[in-house]
Amino acid sequence: MRVVLTGGGTGGHIYPALAIGREVSERQPGSSLLYIGTSRGLESRIVPEQGIAFEDITITGFQRSLSWENVRTVVRFVQGVRRSKQLLGKFKPDVVVGTGGYVCGPVVYAASRLGIPTLIHEQNVIPGLTNKFLSRYVNGVAVSFAESAAYFDKCPDVIFAGNPCATRVLQANRSRGFESLGMAPETPFVLVVGGSGGAKALNDAIVQMVPLIDKIPGVHFVFVTGERFYKSTEEAIQRSLPGSSNRVHVFPYIHNMPEVLAASTLFIGRAGASFLAEITSLGIPSILIPSPNVTNNHQEANARSLADAGAAVMILERDLSGKALFDHVNSIVGDPARRGIMAKASKGLGMPNAASAIYEQIIRLQQRK
Repeated sequence: MRVVLTGGGTGGHIYPALAIGREVSERQPGSSLLYIGTSRGLESRIVPEQGIAFEDITITGFQRSLSWENVRTVVRFVQGVRRSKQLLGKFKPDVVVGTGGYVCGPVVYAASRLGIPTLIHEQNVIPGLTNKFLSRYVNGVAVSFAESAAYFDKCPDVIFAGNPCATRVLQANRSRGFESLGMAPETPFVLVVGGSGGAKALNDAIVQMVPLIDKIPGVHFVFVTGERFYKSTEEAIQRSLPGSSNRVHVFPYIHNMPEVLAASTLFIGRAGASFLAEITSLGIPSILIPSPNVTNNHQEANARSLADAGAAVMILERDLSGKALFDHVNSIVGDPARRGIMAKASKGLGMPNAASAIYEQIIRLQQRK
């Protein structure tokens, strides 16, 4: 099978696309993949590292207010469609899959105009602008949350599949996760991640929390700061450390995140859709601090869906502090019964067969062509 993948800007759009691509390659060995993104997006670095062919187009997103930049964006969209048609004509894909972010707009739209079967995957409870636009043209939509299906009533084939990242994380090796952190197997640890780029508000709360961690004996803490915040946050943590510095591990970025996540006892972080899919697939309890700086405040809706199910605690960023974070960590880690209830609720939300469901939808769309 020949598949074009597109989506970008953040890891939340890129990793689901890669997970779908891997599922196709495993189910149909010898398949060819092409990823179309932007040269400025994170995908331009991540995708080639995975050994997948990469091509770029030039496109920007719409501003929320009236602006001349939106006129330029329309021009770039038209140019992006033209460039996408050239790339699609050369690659001749059997299907084109978009996973959100403005880059997939011209690519998926061009494929629909060329009569190529198209599918989009929506990771969040509240769909992004690009996917809502594309839903009028695509052949199929796969959603991660059941609540999202109502937004895509114009599409003839909508399935509640979950997020394909959930499938990949189940294959992660927990032992390698502990080994990569320099920990003995089964060491309890709290994993704190602010997303692919880091989150300053979360880093600041962690620095405030560090002096209190001696009150939670035996538990390690793994802080992933984001590369741009690493130096300042690591220095602040070192200044704040109590005597148990050997239980604190600070990293700018973790390349084997599925393995580390699979080994963790408690997750703290933003409410990006891919992370939520992974932790629910694994049944990990969480403390979620949704980013207030995202379109439609979709992370709060994501986090609330887990909190309402009893799988997570949600702290709004305006209420975030080191003391508040410590209190929640202590109450979860220090209470095995509560942690077990949260883990069970988390596991109950997981959809580990998401990648397989999306693959089957792709096959169905192909057969209808």
